[in-house]
Amino acid sequence: MILECSECHTRYLVPDTAIGPDGRTVRCAKCKHSWFQEPEALDLSGEAVVAPEPIAPVPQPIAAPSPVEAAPGPDIAPDYDAFAHEPPFRPRRNPARLWTIAAVSAGVVMLAAAVALLFLNVPSLATWLGMPASGGQTPLTFVNVKQPDRRDLPTGSELFAVGGQIHNPTAERQPIPDIRVELYDAPKDGRMVYSWVIKPDQPTIAPGGTIDFYSGKLDVPANSKNMKLSFSSSATGS
Repeated sequence: MILECSECHTRYLVPDTAIGPDGRTVRCAKCKHSWFQEPEALDLSGEAVVAPEPIAPVPQPIAAPSPVEAAPGPDIAPDYDAFAHEPPFRPRRNPARLWTIAAVSAGVVMLAAAVALLFLNVPSLATWLGMPASGGQTPLTFVNVKQPDRRDLPTGSELFAVGGQIHNPTAERQPIPDIRVELYDAPKDGRMVYSWVIKPDQPTIAPGGTIDFYSGKLDVPANSKNMKLSFSSSATGS
């Protein structure tokens, strides 16, 4: 059957089964006008025709569609409500834009963190995290460093022992770096002949506190004349 919009007079060719025997609400695809389409009236005046026996179809050339058939079909909706709200439209996401927003947000967070570290007491923060102070320096000092003790053991080996104390002169808890012991063959401008590292017994030292350290090595070179102790890049001689 042929439908015609009463508003824009656009005509549509639709099958009879699309409307049904009771009719239905349809909508024009061009102007969006909707109306109730009655079913096509049946012609009951003619006599019943007996269907002939089926025969093989003869291929026919496909004719070009008529202007009515080429027109867009109407939107057939059995429960269509012209005053109902349309579903919300969700725009397509743009991955490049999302990545750009994420990168800008990360940059802002990093900048805020840098400003916060700049205005806070960074050395104190690093201390509580167990990290060394900036620049590899430490305010700790060596005090009461004893002269190296050489003694022969019953095994025939010689023990070279060194000891002293570490002092924290600041008002904040400080991390304790490893202690490096260097032995030289001359009191001044000598050549280093031996070295080792002493691990502190505790990771940090309280404000104004002092802790002891002690270490010994066997068979240290006999030409060791001078000893230097150091925290990172700071050093003291004895």
